[in-house]
Amino acid sequence: MKITAQTLIQDAVQMHPRAGEVFMKHGMHCVGCLIARQESIAGGAAAHGSNLEALLEDLNKLFESESN
Repeated sequence: MKITAQTLIQDAVQMHPRAGEVFMKHGMHCVGCLIARQESIAGGAAAHGSNLEALLEDLNKLFESESN
């Protein structure tokens, strides 16, 4: 599974139990809020001033480690 900028925050968190840790590492502490249900990773990163590319890289590393 590839995480993209359009993936919803909540979907990523539901797909992997440690995804929330990655979001928090990148300053996105809103993983449990109501907006996370409807907001894309790109939208959340923009709202929090997070580096989208670095966030996506870390999330995809997490997901790749699970598939190996």
